[in-house]
Amino acid sequence: MAITVKQSTPQATQKFSILIPSWNNLPYLQLCIQSIQKHSTFAHQIIVIINEGKDGTIEWVANRPELDYVLSENNLGICHGLNAGATIANTSYVLYINDDMYALPDWDKHLYDEIISIGHNNFMLSATMIEPTNSNNPCVIVADYGQTIASFKESELLSQYKKFQKSDWCGSTWPPNILHKETWTKIGGMSEEFSPGMYSDPDISMKCWRLGIRYFKGLGQSRVYHFGSRSTKKLGKNIGKRIFLRKWRITPGTFSKHYLRTGQKWIAPLPAQSVPPHIRIKDFIKYHFLS
Repeated sequence: MAITVKQSTPQATQKFSILIPSWNNLPYLQLCIQSIQKHSTFAHQIIVIINEGKDGTIEWVANRPELDYVLSENNLGICHGLNAGATIANTSYVLYINDDMYALPDWDKHLYDEIISIGHNNFMLSATMIEPTNSNNPCVIVADYGQTIASFKESELLSQYKKFQKSDWCGSTWPPNILHKETWTKIGGMSEEFSPGMYSDPDISMKCWRLGIRYFKGLGQSRVYHFGSRSTKKLGKNIGKRIFLRKWRITPGTFSKHYLRTGQKWIAPLPAQSVPPHIRIKDFIKYHFLS
């Protein structure tokens, strides 16, 4: 599979290498990048993973010298694409954000301040998503400012996003998420057996857990608006839940609830997992049923 790469000269002022996979989704990609450039406190390397790019994405990105990119004529999917993009990361931090997300003011400052306060590289952090519909995700703020660009209430969002109360939460998994580049390298990045991407998020968290990381924190004040799976809705679903079970011998639900304590109020780095015996038995049966 032929891949074209453009990597800029590293700049000392850049804090994060921001990976943005995009699959013929130019209007959302443009809005995402514009929001990052407008609302970031710091300078960052922006790397677009262009899948096909038949909608004008190639031309638009190529004509912006501040953007780096990885271009594939075929759809690489999330896992292959992020791994390809990470190979040209110039900074110490690899951040993954979806192209259907809109970064809100100081989103990056809260992440960077947290990284500095941690004082080591063994962490996985996430920003908090504001979403227009209720997905029963305890880590999300539900507030409808539009489900499409056409219905997007940008000025209203910018004037109101701070009013929502949200504590820091346990269970960093979803993008926007950030790892130190050393961590990304140690765990081998995204697991490509999950291509095109379903359940690759909990998998990368599990790989971090197995590495010994216990600092899985979502920051309540670092916020993005998420229109909601504009690209993944076009994909055929894989059997990611089964792949996760076969690989780790527990379900994603068990990992989320009993390891990461997803959605619980953040107090301190996570303790060792505490899985009730009946849950262990259920997962054991499910694993051997699939084997």
